[in-house]
Amino acid sequence: MSTAKALQNVDITPASQLADTGRQTAAGKVLWHFTMSLDGFVAGPGHAMDWMTGFSFRAGLVEEYVATTGAVLGGRDGFDAFPDADGVYGGAWQGPVFVLTHHPDDAPPVPGVTFLDCDVAEAVRIGLEAAGGKNLEVLSPTIGRQLLERGLIDEIDLHIVPVLLGDGIRLYDNPGGAPVRLGLLNGDDHAAAVNVRCRPVGT
Repeated sequence: MSTAKALQNVDITPASQLADTGRQTAAGKVLWHFTMSLDGFVAGPGHAMDWMTGFSFRAGLVEEYVATTGAVLGGRDGFDAFPDADGVYGGAWQGPVFVLTHHPDDAPPVPGVTFLDCDVAEAVRIGLEAAGGKNLEVLSPTIGRQLLERGLIDEIDLHIVPVLLGDGIRLYDNPGGAPVRLGLLNGDDHAAAVNVRCRPVGT
């Protein structure tokens, strides 16, 4: 079915109801949070992040997440690529960082980082306890997917930037898996499509 024909069969929601998300709250949530390219990548090849420059965000957005984040849970691959725990939110956030890994013994000791070798559900329990009522931010595609399968993700926060990477680390990679339906928190229609209109710019 063509896109044009498909659009004939969907409800059209007024643009006023598709506002940006409200401010994040510190409510003890398990929050899967990323800036993502338009084609679904949250990091380039080898976890490269040099593509995340030159974009504008809502005023106060970083401060919002700094204030509502109590702890961070990440994976070993991401930690190996960026082992500086002080780099979270450009150094504006300080707090407990947990890295889930099957081989913690060969991990270099880093102040503020605790290496966990346990089930993902236990890692979430530990992280939420350390977050002290604020949110536990999950900064790992792999861990996020596992938590989603267990029903342990409260919200997915994505900041989609106008760039196509074509390669790298996808937010959600689950070949052969069933689709996961989500409820949009922007506006009143939780099944609304989000429209993005872009044009190529010179390099």
